[in-house]
Amino acid sequence: MEADDEAAPAPMSDEAMMPNGIEELEEEQLQPRSGGKSAISGEQMDIESYISLYSGRTKIFRLLFIAEQCGNQSMQLEALRMANDEVRKGEDSHLYRQVAQKIGAALGPHYEFDQSWADAIDRRAEQRKEKLENELNGYRTNLIKESIRMGYNDFGDFYYAHGQIGDAFKNYVRTRDYCTTSKHIIQMCLNVILASIELGQFMHVSNYVSKAEQTPDSLDPITVAKLRCAAGLAHLEAKKYKLAARKFLETGPELGNNYSEVIAPQDVATYGGLCALASFDRTELKNKVIDNISFRNFLELVPEVRELINDFYASRYASCLDYLENLKPNLLLDIHLHDHVEILYTDIRHKAIIQYTHPFISVDLPTMASAFKTTVAGLQKELEALITENQIQARIDSHNKILYARHTDQRNSTFQRALQTGVEFEREVRAMLLRANLIKHEHTQRGSRKL
Repeated sequence: MEADDEAAPAPMSDEAMMPNGIEELEEEQLQPRSGGKSAISGEQMDIESYISLYSGRTKIFRLLFIAEQCGNQSMQLEALRMANDEVRKGEDSHLYRQVAQKIGAALGPHYEFDQSWADAIDRRAEQRKEKLENELNGYRTNLIKESIRMGYNDFGDFYYAHGQIGDAFKNYVRTRDYCTTSKHIIQMCLNVILASIELGQFMHVSNYVSKAEQTPDSLDPITVAKLRCAAGLAHLEAKKYKLAARKFLETGPELGNNYSEVIAPQDVATYGGLCALASFDRTELKNKVIDNISFRNFLELVPEVRELINDFYASRYASCLDYLENLKPNLLLDIHLHDHVEILYTDIRHKAIIQYTHPFISVDLPTMASAFKTTVAGLQKELEALITENQIQARIDSHNKILYARHTDQRNSTFQRALQTGVEFEREVRAMLLRANLIKHEHTQRGSRKL
């Protein structure tokens, strides 16, 4: 019951990725992404152990996202406290003001807004910016290509550290015209990808992943793993779950903690496992997930996802659904996955129902409802929807609560195929005879030779 493969996004033209094209980005596109609707309570999450998997700005944004979505006051304050501690290790005074405003007086005087700290950060930022501008102007005057590249790169790092991600993106892209080696191109692509992910501009992520993959000579295993993860996130955001699953499954164990500013190895297991369950058929699930030695290293980090996949393949649906329900509160607090949880869960459940009914001529609905931990009436509605969508060939006996499979008439279908084959054969023979007669009577036209 596998869905058709989604088409990969078309590559962006060079003009769209040049610095001039960047200026045309809308203002809202150059702001970091934020959370959406409120999630259910996430009391099961151990925030400290979870957030220790990450580094950099994603660590702060994940904490803020948890605080916004969790619906639990003590957990919210804990996330804000950790976000405040983390943001003061950096140089983003604007983000610090946001965190302090969210905390207010809830955590006591120690966590109230420190105006002197913010002012000191802003003064240092102005001095640093002025110095970088002077250096870059000198490099451009002297036309030193490598120095200009490094100057723009330093500007990108400066803006990124201070939370001006749109400006960081622009400067990272401007280094492209001054890259002289494959290594420089890879570095530029990774920087642009990092900024694009924070901006939520996943089309740029896909484009620059493709650009980096065009220089295979300079790609080490760690860089390849990073690019696979970035591509997987882009496909996930576009709801192309099968393509996302393939990218996560292709990620090598070399990734380790080398991309903690974007994603953790545990995320690769979770994202890849759920997307595979929602989009792969049984054969693909066995060959590309369960028997995938490389991906097994990631699954070992998240035993719940590993057992969930094994239970699904072994048709232990009650246990499979239990694992899904236990994982759901924490998945709804994931900054990348939360918008896709309901869709993925619905797809996985539908695939399980289809898989359950496939081998049988008739199925007792009360027994099936017990296996899927639902009521007979609820199961009947799900089956009706799947039958209407032609995903299950069956009919329901509502009185006796039995599902009967509607098998095709093999004799009639074989006869129809034979007739169709005969029609195609006759058409091909007529075409061959026509061509032979045209050649025989020299009713053919030969192209003139070009000298």
